[in-house]
Amino acid sequence: MELRKEIEPDFETAEQRYPEVLRLILEYTDYCDEHGDEDMKAYQKLEETLHAMTGKEMSAFNLWEWWEGDGAENLSFDISLPDPEPVEDMTKEELTEMVRRMKTFELPDPDDQTFKALFYNQVCFGSGYYQMFLELNFKAYTVKLFQRHKNKEGKYFEYSIEEITETLWNGGIRKKTEI
Repeated sequence: MELRKEIEPDFETAEQRYPEVLRLILEYTDYCDEHGDEDMKAYQKLEETLHAMTGKEMSAFNLWEWWEGDGAENLSFDISLPDPEPVEDMTKEELTEMVRRMKTFELPDPDDQTFKALFYNQVCFGSGYYQMFLELNFKAYTVKLFQRHKNKEGKYFEYSIEEITETLWNGGIRKKTEI
């Protein structure tokens, strides 16, 4: 099921920004390898440039030691992808689809080399796009809904797609004025 444009991650904008963001991050790394950046002036310049391009707060990203995370490509994608926005008129079917995407580990067709296919798993699991969307839009959101739990008998379980959807739906949709 496709979600409405205002709900789906904006892969189009991310694809436009991505080459320049990746280039800037790799250039910064090369600069540090060659000259160092003890005074963090080059880092601050990179943060300012990326913020101007994306409007995102760069303190949420590790621009210095990206190799310890998911790599320059995923970092560049995460920076390039616009953050989710509040959506007041979301349907229960749309919520169910989003939860389904987060709970199932569907891989894109390996022959599909489009930008969206290359980074699809990043929005479901890596960047936290869907988690940010749910937190922004649903009062009952907590990451614990998507984690394993132990029952009184010591057995592990996870909430189903239906249980998560019901919890979020029944907890209420945030109004834009609450954000």
